[in-house]
Amino acid sequence: MAQPDNYSTKTLAECIGHDFGESDPVVVDQQMINGFADVTGDHQWIHVDVEKATKHSPFGGPIAHGFLTLSLLAAAAESAEVAPKDAKAMLNYGLSQVRFLAPVLAGSTVRARYKLVGVDDKGGGNQLMRLEATLQADGAEKPAVVAELLAMVVG
Repeated sequence: MAQPDNYSTKTLAECIGHDFGESDPVVVDQQMINGFADVTGDHQWIHVDVEKATKHSPFGGPIAHGFLTLSLLAAAAESAEVAPKDAKAMLNYGLSQVRFLAPVLAGSTVRARYKLVGVDDKGGGNQLMRLEATLQADGAEKPAVVAELLAMVVG
């Protein structure tokens, strides 16, 4: 869907309810999962041991870390054009109501979706956006992660 025609830092509150549509697709391959494990130190077998995960996990193979899937929401917001073009910056401010609903199997393609659900004026040209965000693997019945993202828009 992209941005509405009147979308700017001055009209954020008028755009509450806007659905930005889907982000660009991202392939969550085993190399990405292994890299995330290396960065975080989380080398649980269900993520990084392909042979053991294929034989013993209930998912038939390795799955992405929940926090990896959550972290993809920040980058995907750029391809969904969530930030107003006239904003000086858009900064991660926090999360609420995060839920991991389905695994993301290694090799899956995921896409994120965002809906603007609230805007709070914080003064000095800054506004706190609340975005309903979902990340779902192609062909999956349920989203992998749902969350409310909080982003400070610096005007």
